[in-house]
Amino acid sequence: MDSAHLMAVAEQAAHEILLWVGFGTLVGLAAKAIMPGRDPGGAIGTLLMGIGGSLIGCGVVLLFDTGYKITPISPMGFAAGTGGAFVLLLFYRILSNSYIVEAVDGNIPRDGATEYYRRRRRRAA
Repeated sequence: MDSAHLMAVAEQAAHEILLWVGFGTLVGLAAKAIMPGRDPGGAIGTLLMGIGGSLIGCGVVLLFDTGYKITPISPMGFAAGTGGAFVLLLFYRILSNSYIVEAVDGNIPRDGATEYYRRRRRRAA
């Protein structure tokens, strides 16, 4: 393998990685904008959620229809990636109990208020 071919392969790989990182950021921002409420993570969390959601969403679409190639820069790829990131964010909120309201003393708050539990601080000895 000559050096010119190796450089072309490395350049193509770097282009693909940067494309998915940029696309993942946009998809993560779109998914966080669609789902209401406060979201954990920051810029890095949004980036990773967008990249993971893009891979999941585009993979699911390719699983059902292999007739065409989905690229990140296409309307179908953007919709699939946003859907995948939305599902990831939804599962994260369900698993972190953000959507589940616990009853306090057998009573469920009717006004939509959530009961917050605080940890007691230790007293200095």
